[in-house]
Amino acid sequence: MPRALWLLIIGMAVNVIGSSFLWPLNTIYIHDHLGKSLSVAGVVLMLNSGANVIGNLYGGHLFDKMGGYKSIILGIGISLLALIGLSIWHDWPQYVIFLTITGFGTGIIFPSMYAMAGSVWKEGGRKSFNALYVAQNLGVAVGASLGGMVADYSFQLIFLANTIMYVIFLLIAVIGYKGIVVDAVIHDHKEKALNVVRSKVNLQALLIVCAGYLLCWVAYSQWTTTIASYTQEINISLTQYSLLWTINGAIIVLGQPLLNGVLKYLSASLKVQILIGIGIFIVSFLVAGKASAFSGFLVAMIILSIGEMFIWPAVPTIAFDLAPKGREGFYQGIVNSTSTGGRMIGPLLGGIIVDMQSMSTLFILLIGLFLIAIVTTLLYDRGIKRKMVSGTVRGQM
Repeated sequence: MPRALWLLIIGMAVNVIGSSFLWPLNTIYIHDHLGKSLSVAGVVLMLNSGANVIGNLYGGHLFDKMGGYKSIILGIGISLLALIGLSIWHDWPQYVIFLTITGFGTGIIFPSMYAMAGSVWKEGGRKSFNALYVAQNLGVAVGASLGGMVADYSFQLIFLANTIMYVIFLLIAVIGYKGIVVDAVIHDHKEKALNVVRSKVNLQALLIVCAGYLLCWVAYSQWTTTIASYTQEINISLTQYSLLWTINGAIIVLGQPLLNGVLKYLSASLKVQILIGIGIFIVSFLVAGKASAFSGFLVAMIILSIGEMFIWPAVPTIAFDLAPKGREGFYQGIVNSTSTGGRMIGPLLGGIIVDMQSMSTLFILLIGLFLIAIVTTLLYDRGIKRKMVSGTVRGQM
């Protein structure tokens, strides 16, 4: 892998370690420490995710206009200022305000990270996105593990640790990312006309696959919201709950070579890869729906981790393949805003259903969402003409 990609991988890991101190515990903090209902917690996380969606789209636009370095520095700067504020003032309603600003800042960062990763190692195909995905989950494993232990001692230290990690991330970006050069995009008139036609068809395909991606994230987000709160009600400790995310990250990091071997053996297209992942997700939520002790949730998390290894890296790869030249940032912004949209809708939807009905009702609904996601995945590329394009991996679709 190129040196530039390694720098992006390290930065991504540090970034996610910091955020993983807090995000798995947000609902627990709002519900148990600030004394708010699950529905209110869902609204707070919706605001955070809504700001993140806006940040993702804006960040993708900034990448296409002024490059990844400046976009990432801007996003880190906004997030860091908000985290400093959150470290000092984390009562109600200051918590909501700073969490929302943090969502916007982090949203700016991710499209540029992914677009830069695809651009600096184009011949790597899905490997660039797999590498960033593994880095994210390494960050989740480390951050969540430490976060649970620190939270048992003091939530104040959680906010401080998150801030310190962002300072380190800023230093990595300033020192390492300025030298990362993405090829300039120069179009002639004929190429521009071709891109306009291709852009309409490919954008439609991306929006269809992202519809299913959104539904998967709506379901997945329950693990950090309604399921997190439910584990507390059945006397699973914060340390045990955080351990679930440590195991999640460890499985993804250690299992990636095995997954690559399986996909190579199956000669799996990206579409088949996503369909397999959704099927595994369904099994995971069936197990979680029956769980009443830590062991049950542990099994469900292990299955969930395997499923997400198939889905999460595949969609950014599809977006990079579909993106016309000079629109890579915008397309990655759509993908990242879609996942954030799922995290925005999920907590509110889940909180309302659990408050009004029950956890069992919620799990039934989530299985239904996965079935719809299977349909969108099957249909998304029907409008795309099947032909190999030099320099792409379109044949993987």
